[in-house]
Amino acid sequence: MKISLFCNTRYMGPAVRGTWPVPATQYSTDIAHASMNLTLAQAKLADEVGFDWISVAEHHFAPFSVTPNPMVMAGAMSQVVKRAKIALLGPDLPILNPLRVAEELAMLDTMTNGRIVAGLLRGTPNEYVTYNVNPNESRDRFSEAVQLIRKCWTETQPFGWQGRYYEYRSICIWPRPVQQPHPPMYMSGSSEQSGKFAADNKIGLGFAVTTLPAATKAAKYYREQAAAAGWTPTPDDIIYRLGIHVADTDEEALSDIVEAGADKPRAGITLMNMAVLDAVRDSKYFGADSEKQRESSIATHGLEEKVKLGELLVGSPATVASQIKTIADELNPGILDFICAVQLGERTEKSIRLIGEKVLPLIRDM
Repeated sequence: MKISLFCNTRYMGPAVRGTWPVPATQYSTDIAHASMNLTLAQAKLADEVGFDWISVAEHHFAPFSVTPNPMVMAGAMSQVVKRAKIALLGPDLPILNPLRVAEELAMLDTMTNGRIVAGLLRGTPNEYVTYNVNPNESRDRFSEAVQLIRKCWTETQPFGWQGRYYEYRSICIWPRPVQQPHPPMYMSGSSEQSGKFAADNKIGLGFAVTTLPAATKAAKYYREQAAAAGWTPTPDDIIYRLGIHVADTDEEALSDIVEAGADKPRAGITLMNMAVLDAVRDSKYFGADSEKQRESSIATHGLEEKVKLGELLVGSPATVASQIKTIADELNPGILDFICAVQLGERTEKSIRLIGEKVLPLIRDM
């Protein structure tokens, strides 16, 4: 089994949530700059301690993720992540120019000498508003874009493209992907339509914002459709994303989770990485972050349920390895894409280190 660190580049300061787009009334350039530096530092650490992948995504108009262009962040990561693959999980194809996506991913594959993973996603419904794309067209746009991108990577002679949504007179991209015939391709696949499309086109499947039972059911359907299409997915064709926090002991890990969600006036600050606080200690933007309090305020029963449903891993290295064993037995994913469940400065860095140095050796052969 392989492990990945999902670096969503969350804005590590207070911001009003609950609407979209999120008003930028509390936006601080200092906090945003520090948040991006924190992302690069965590990616570098994960690479150093043995993570197989570092993943990035595309989101717009909200502090959950300040990476509207994951290609740019992946380019920056290529300078600090020297061994692990860099997985782009987007980009969101229906709102983008697929030819540009093909070129940029090929460029990144060249920069990293063949370490790019291409997650080609449809994106969430709100993302279509970003560039005024009709959401009713998203599935068909996505399907056509995937076919075009694959041809851009594999066809070495100039060709034209006249589709329903995209039309180009002559195409022959430079640079070319290092990986042949092209970088590994993945898409989100919780629905039957997506699962069948992925199976019919020999594309890997990723699961996020879901539960282990739901993902297991969807993966079973995907594998059945792949068999009908004449091929057999390997474990590496399945990515499963979930939260994680590891400490020396179960008690310490649980304490960190509780502290991160404690209902205190300055609870939002406890969630900020100390490096971010040091960088902006004189900022006027300190304050409670209501969304983080709401997301992290987990009662013991709720926490146990999240672990049981495969939404969260928490505990000592041995405990987390046992929790992963359950996921391996039920879903058999080749890649686990981890989200740091809390941001608690040195304790988050320690969690990343423990995952790589203590958890990974226990699960590598699962």
